[in-house]
Amino acid sequence: MQIELKRLQHETGITFVFVTHDQEEALTMSDWIAVMNLGRILQIGSPRQIYDHPAERFVADSIGDTNLSEAQIVAVEVGRARLRLASGREVAADLPEGATPDGPVTATIRPEHASLSAAPGADCPLTGTLTNIVYFGTETHYHVELADGSPFVVRSQNLRGSAEVFTAGQQVAIAFKPDAVQVLWD
Repeated sequence: MQIELKRLQHETGITFVFVTHDQEEALTMSDWIAVMNLGRILQIGSPRQIYDHPAERFVADSIGDTNLSEAQIVAVEVGRARLRLASGREVAADLPEGATPDGPVTATIRPEHASLSAAPGADCPLTGTLTNIVYFGTETHYHVELADGSPFVVRSQNLRGSAEVFTAGQQVAIAFKPDAVQVLWD
């Protein structure tokens, strides 16, 4: 039905206003999304903008799954910040447009933008204990308890011959690219 509605909309050129609480439906059906909370628009953008660059914690929680982590801003540059995570490691992060926060903030990293390693390295700012492994066929979800006790989920696509084997209880490191971290408004 979603494909048919999109086809009709493109064929007729008519603007559709589609209201949904289903995050996947919002992402697949929309050219533009307005995320609302308590009657107030929090963010407007393309599905990719909303998903990859949520401006507020509510938006990040509403569209897709995400890992939230408390952090401290160490330095701010144009559109970017240097954060100190609870682990003590520092990482770069994107700032929401027009933001100039300082002090404690919330950082978000999408589960599919992180990867696990059995050996900590310079590119692995987080470490923890692998508590649960959930196989979904196309992907596997790794549930990690970070050193500070907070949960973190890593999603890994199950590509043939490319998966490292992990076991519950194992100590793991979590890596992610510098553009994977986003500072949120609380």
